[in-house]
Amino acid sequence: MPWVSVWRESSAMTEANEKRRGTIAVLCAVALAAFVFGAISASMAQRKPSGAAEQAAGSGKAEWYTCSMHPQIQLKDPKAKCPICFMDLISVSAGPQLGPRQAGFSHEAAKLAEIRSVPVERRFVDHEVRLVGKVVYDETRVKTITAWVNGRLERLYADYTGIAVKAGEHLVRLYSPEILVAEQELQSAYRAARETRDTTARTSRFEKSEPADRTPAKLTQAEAILEAARKKLQLWGVQPEQIRQIEESDKPADTIEILAPIGGIVIQKQANQGMYVNTGTPIYTIADLSRVWVTVEAYESDLVWIRYGQTVTFETRSLPGETFSGRIAFIDPVLNPQTRTVRLRVNVENPDFKLKPEMFVRAVVRSKLSRDGAVVEPELAGKWISPMHPEVVKDGPGNCDVCGMPLVRAETLGYAGRGEEKPPLVIPATAPLITGARAVVYLQLPGEATPLFEGRTIRLGPRAGEYYIVREGDLKEGDLVVTQGNFKIDSALQIMAKESMMSQEGGPVTAAPAAKVPVEFLAALTPVYDAYLTYQTALAADKTDAHRTAAKALRDAVAGVDAARLPASRSADWKRFAGELLTQAERLGKAGTVAVQREVFAVISEQMLGLVADFGHAGKEPLHRAHCPMAFDDRGADWLQRGMEIVNPYFGSEMLRCGKVTRAYAPAEGK
Repeated sequence: MPWVSVWRESSAMTEANEKRRGTIAVLCAVALAAFVFGAISASMAQRKPSGAAEQAAGSGKAEWYTCSMHPQIQLKDPKAKCPICFMDLISVSAGPQLGPRQAGFSHEAAKLAEIRSVPVERRFVDHEVRLVGKVVYDETRVKTITAWVNGRLERLYADYTGIAVKAGEHLVRLYSPEILVAEQELQSAYRAARETRDTTARTSRFEKSEPADRTPAKLTQAEAILEAARKKLQLWGVQPEQIRQIEESDKPADTIEILAPIGGIVIQKQANQGMYVNTGTPIYTIADLSRVWVTVEAYESDLVWIRYGQTVTFETRSLPGETFSGRIAFIDPVLNPQTRTVRLRVNVENPDFKLKPEMFVRAVVRSKLSRDGAVVEPELAGKWISPMHPEVVKDGPGNCDVCGMPLVRAETLGYAGRGEEKPPLVIPATAPLITGARAVVYLQLPGEATPLFEGRTIRLGPRAGEYYIVREGDLKEGDLVVTQGNFKIDSALQIMAKESMMSQEGGPVTAAPAAKVPVEFLAALTPVYDAYLTYQTALAADKTDAHRTAAKALRDAVAGVDAARLPASRSADWKRFAGELLTQAERLGKAGTVAVQREVFAVISEQMLGLVADFGHAGKEPLHRAHCPMAFDDRGADWLQRGMEIVNPYFGSEMLRCGKVTRAYAPAEGK
């Protein structure tokens, strides 16, 4: 069919294109490695002393041969192949004795590699933290008007949401029998106290008709009753001025007016006229918008630049071109696990009511850090700040004008003190090669006839625009740090098998100790480990006839383990390992070829690695987990071995040292 033919042709063309792309990619990689290594070799040749150069030129022989993909291979035979990837080797000429992290270039090679370097500086770097958020109510300026006694709402003066009210204006007329009784009690107490005062005043002018100590007692009692009646109404929300009016009135009123405690906007109207309400029933919610909060979200990486009391500038979409400002009054101590951000609160004055709640804002915090990590804010250096109200700043100690709390020094809040504004060490952002927790920079060493570069490991601080702050490392002001071409220098070091950004620092990871098991059980596991490790070394030594002996030794060792003293849950774990080990030992004894033996050994290794991780071992030295990435057609495989030197059971003498140790298991402590 025609369409089948077209599909086959298209498929064949696609497959051919993919093969061509793969070939081109390999050739490009080889060409890049050859270029970099050729540049280094040429540089090394130029750095030779004249005698050595003449000798090398006369002999025309390289010092050694290496693989561009596996630079740890160093052989003398020019016809040899890489034992790992079987590629042809390239020649390497020995140059001068350079350090383990040094690489030399000729002037031509450095120019071709486009290497640029700049001096390390000490300077303040400004950083802008951009944030987004919105305007919200100031929670300290939101009041809820409630019914303080049972009654009926006779009239609501603020009859819709959004109306503006002033402090002291009437909001509600409330009818309440309880208020009526309380007013009667107040008026009676007021009249009684007034009559008692008049009587006391008259008796002080005339001869007393009763003992002198009784009239003051009556007055004191009357005043106490009056004060109790006043207090009762005050607790029901009646204002002092209203109480005075009730006292001077001839008869009690059956209604009372509730006044606005603050000026602001009615943001909620929760009741309607004519409703019966109980004590605590909300009627209105009023918010004072002359001061608002702006809440913004800051990412974890931005927190190093943010401090309590910092000035924040922001804009809103509704007022383009107009800038507002406030101070950070609160930094949330808890990170939001969904957004991975921290909420900041900014106090903002809003006298013209331009800022309205729920408006979106775009905010900026401008910071610069000192050498010690403190924020440099000249206007706060040496000042005293309120810990609750950051807008209260004074030159000396004292109390907050708003809440009365003692002021604290700005330095205690993360600001640099007066005279402590020391600039940090900074490098351009293109200089470090960052590999997780560490960073590598390359310095151009001074006083060399041809360019010589050396790697240094440093610890970076935060990034500020086009710069990084250096926290730790062997760097000083004036050092020439490479900002362009550093990857090429690092590649050259990798080809020469020297330390580079890809070099692994330290040894293998030490595994966490396994849960304790009885010492008798640990001792019983020792023959199991011995049988396994004996066969591991036999495979590495290409002893292909040792599998039957190894299988029997492993079966006998597993069968001899007494797990009676293990808890039930741990006993079940051991039975699972034991069952699989016995099954694989049976397979190993029947394996015909060395390829099958190694496949079975890989399965046994998985069980042994699980066993040592779960139960531990009773040996005197640590056991090590090793990994070969090329085993089983690059699928990779792990095994357990003694010692740090790689002894590869999957390749034997063909690639005995292929692999790396990834984990160590220290001897376990039994119980």
